[in-house]
Amino acid sequence: MSDRLRPAPRQSTDTVLMVRPAAFYPNAETAGDNHFQQILEGLTPHDLLREARLEFDRLAAALSDAGVTVHVVEARAMDDTPDALFPNNWFSTHDDGRVVLYPMSTPNRRRERRADIIERLSREYCLFHDATLDLSHLENQRVFLEGTGSLLLDRLSGVAYVCRSTRSCPEAIRAFATAMNYQVVTFESFDSNDAPVYHTNVMLALGTAFAVVCLESVPAGADRVALEQSLRQSGRELILITRAQMGEFCGNILELATPTGDRVLAMSTRAKAALTADQQQALGRHARIVAVPIPTIERVGGGGVRCMLAELFLPAA
Repeated sequence: MSDRLRPAPRQSTDTVLMVRPAAFYPNAETAGDNHFQQILEGLTPHDLLREARLEFDRLAAALSDAGVTVHVVEARAMDDTPDALFPNNWFSTHDDGRVVLYPMSTPNRRRERRADIIERLSREYCLFHDATLDLSHLENQRVFLEGTGSLLLDRLSGVAYVCRSTRSCPEAIRAFATAMNYQVVTFESFDSNDAPVYHTNVMLALGTAFAVVCLESVPAGADRVALEQSLRQSGRELILITRAQMGEFCGNILELATPTGDRVLAMSTRAKAALTADQQQALGRHARIVAVPIPTIERVGGGGVRCMLAELFLPAA
């Protein structure tokens, strides 16, 4: 795509894709490093799926009511993918008409990748020649990078923030950065129990003019200094959260836009309740908060509102 036709970068999109679950239960394959996952006693798989679907539908409706365009795709029961409602991990889209497919760390999450979804996007949006960057082959080398869970993209400055973990491997980070022309800022992050944070979007969220970040989860030293310096150089207002707030999904939030240019900040009611009045006021200066209860998805799936939203940045066909 020529520079003359290339659209100006946007940090936020007004369109998202969501995948409505056909199966939902604790994912044993991801439980080893996702410490947000819990076992809820007394609920059958049928009960869990019913609750997850209700929560999913509430979020989709709330975003739609706020002016965000929401494309809902049904998961396929035959795939048996309990984390299918977190599609941001297996693909991302970009303003230049490209789609990136990512190497997933567990076999049942690899089944979430669906050619029919990419085909649908190709019909409805402009995907340009050589439009797909497919990194999924790196799985064969046990090299992983789980989409915009691993990569927190500053699309305005061309910087990718990555918390190093077993799900975010250096080889894959370099492959993405080289192909997509991003600079990379990497660091380690640890939760309140000193367990490694598995996805960057647990502890960092970027809006157009703000950054929510849990700096205290990053060990003191050069990495923390570099992370804070880069975020401040971007010109964003820094809103610091604690490790306890990170554990309440306060970092797992997403700024979206509306066709009229307004901004919406999607989060769970759990996350909003854990924010202080000052933090809510600071965020409210940048976007209207839309908070939806998703307790079953957060506790059983170990993912929050941001994880449920695959941003669509592709130019309209």
